[in-house]
Amino acid sequence: MAGSTFGNIFRCTTWGESHGKAIGVVVDGCPAGLSLEEEKIQIYMDRRKPGQNRFSTQRKESDSIEILSGVFEGKTTGTPISMIVRNEDQHSKDYKDIASYYRPGHADYTFDEKFGFRDYRGGGRSSGRETIGRVAAGAIALEALKELGVQVTAYTSQIGNVKVDRVKVDRHNIMKSPIYMPDLEASQRAMEAIDFARKECDSLGGMVDCVVTGLPAGVGEPVFDKLDARLAQAVMSIGAVKGVSIGAGFTVCSSKGSDNNDEFTGDDPHENKRGMVNYFFDEDGNLISNIKSTNNAGGILGGISDSDPILLSAAFKPTPSISKQQRTISISGKGMDISIQGRHDPVIAPRAVVVVESMVALTLFDLLLTSMTSRMDAVVDFFR
Repeated sequence: MAGSTFGNIFRCTTWGESHGKAIGVVVDGCPAGLSLEEEKIQIYMDRRKPGQNRFSTQRKESDSIEILSGVFEGKTTGTPISMIVRNEDQHSKDYKDIASYYRPGHADYTFDEKFGFRDYRGGGRSSGRETIGRVAAGAIALEALKELGVQVTAYTSQIGNVKVDRVKVDRHNIMKSPIYMPDLEASQRAMEAIDFARKECDSLGGMVDCVVTGLPAGVGEPVFDKLDARLAQAVMSIGAVKGVSIGAGFTVCSSKGSDNNDEFTGDDPHENKRGMVNYFFDEDGNLISNIKSTNNAGGILGGISDSDPILLSAAFKPTPSISKQQRTISISGKGMDISIQGRHDPVIAPRAVVVVESMVALTLFDLLLTSMTSRMDAVVDFFR
């Protein structure tokens, strides 16, 4: 299967299936000397693992990460870093009937058409469990970005019709919410909406926002490897994502140039606006800018970072595995009604928060490494 490797200099290749023996990732291109231990990576793994509360699948997995290579005495060695998570709680029998038909909203039909064969146990490579490798690799990138003063923070911004109030988005509240929603009032309403959907044998979609702070200007390329293009490609590669926007996003369609353009003000880029350590939006709910009057561009101009905070939003579809009766066809093309059983998330977005963070971090660190060779004076300084 092609397409399992991401990145140019900092590269990761994920492997494994939902109901196989294990899932893992190989990371290549990580500089030597980065402090790295299994305990650090496990913090990120725990944020995406199943069975944490009633809002996620009750599959019981410890998702314990094991580093097999590339780290010695708590430091990366510059060689490939191989990591593995062993599957412990597969109920493959729950999926045996699926071999005979195609589930609505899943990749069953397209896998059969492409490969003439599919692993129907939990979706195989198209399962959300594949994101384990992304999170493990992303944890390394996130730790490297911290060394550079870059912070990547994602959170659930919408579930169903419940949206956070941007004025109330406080970084400190993210981990206080079981669904990683930083507006705690909205979080309570969203949890009630999830419970109601579950009683109706249904599921809900959601939105994940990701804000990047501390990224210097000049990261990204002006044509095919634009920073926003690479970010969109990275996040769109997450299985359930159906749309990505940057900054003001799709609202630019109804604005005028005079409104959408971000005028440069010459403000001190280090000035603290509304306690930027905790908040991302101003008193009017607009993305904070360091150097401009507004930040509709979301920190990216011409595919290159401008030092302002970056805002990326990712739309997640509702979980397609629902117990409500649906119409489909068998592998022979015969119409039939089905009701999907087994253990499934009633909403995808909350567990995907750390996955979005990881994919954004992988993109940023790879492009930062690429940017080191953008200017001759920087190359000369490095080798002098």
